[in-house]
Amino acid sequence: MAGDDWDDDRAYDDAVRRARRATRVGWTAIGGTVTALGCVAAVVAGVCLVVVLVWAYLVVSVNP
Repeated sequence: MAGDDWDDDRAYDDAVRRARRATRVGWTAIGGTVTALGCVAAVVAGVCLVVVLVWAYLVVSVNP
């Protein structure tokens, strides 16, 4: 019984540490993905706004 005492919590502590690290990595990945999608949505909205403004300018300038 030298290595496996009933009050030895090293394996449990190691599992908790690894679980917390995995959770931190997971939330970091989720945050990065949401941020990237938000940036893409902002760029798409900006491009759509520019297209609408160019279209409106062309319609107004062709038909006075």
